[in-house]
Amino acid sequence: MTTVIVTGGSGKVGSVLIPELIAAGYGVLNVDQSAPRESHCQWLKADLTDMGAVMDALARHPGMVDRRRGPLGVPELIIHLAGITAPALLPDHVTFATNTVATYNVFNAATRLGFKRVVWASSETAFGLPLTRNPPCFVPMTEEHPAVPESGYALGKVLQERMAEEMARWCPATTFVGLRLSHVFDEADYGPIPGYWDKPETRMWNLWSWVDRRDVAEACRLALTADVTGAEVFTIAAADTLMQAQNRDLLARYYPGVPIRGDIGEHTTLLSIDKARRMLGYQPRHTWRGKAA
Repeated sequence: MTTVIVTGGSGKVGSVLIPELIAAGYGVLNVDQSAPRESHCQWLKADLTDMGAVMDALARHPGMVDRRRGPLGVPELIIHLAGITAPALLPDHVTFATNTVATYNVFNAATRLGFKRVVWASSETAFGLPLTRNPPCFVPMTEEHPAVPESGYALGKVLQERMAEEMARWCPATTFVGLRLSHVFDEADYGPIPGYWDKPETRMWNLWSWVDRRDVAEACRLALTADVTGAEVFTIAAADTLMQAQNRDLLARYYPGVPIRGDIGEHTTLLSIDKARRMLGYQPRHTWRGKAA
């Protein structure tokens, strides 16, 4: 069977991604500092800022088994989700150093070990979130929008995108697919959404965008087999905003003068997912509408 390594497989996205990969027929190894709450596959504890530990984790381990289907094959694919997940959780320099070194180690090890594909978590923050110093150049914001990182976390993600481009150039046999994830929600996050409606300014920092973790998991799975070469980056967001107010009213109030390019719909995401739809086959299935308390 084709074996996928998932770093950060015990986390918010990884915990729904791993069962989806197993259901799709993949063998999976979870590499994470923390043990998973539910054991779906073999777990290996590793510090990804240690290059030796990363090389060891990504290499084939004798005795790695899928509990239902037997020994795992040599890993060929990796989904890299591990890291500090947002700005301001730790001091900026710690976030930058941790995420950048860990991602470099994963990318480097993957090319040295002959991995065919690296799918990894970039971030919407690359666009310049919270959009205070630099409002959008245009909406919907596409992957062609200038990257203007405003934190150590975001700067790390932008540099990692460049790192993927250079490593794909060094090693054309390995494809890098970066997913610029919007603010990831799980089912418990739906309840507070109505609290945003009277104060849209509390969510203007990412153009009222979000994404359900189950849609992120599907995007990761699709990225493993999409017809992509080299290094590509895709925005992954929900199909709609978090707001009841319509996009044109929100933009007129909070981002007057920002050019509108194309159809923005009433509630269509303002972080464009057209490229992901076109090249990955990504179609977000989850919405809070009709579910939020």
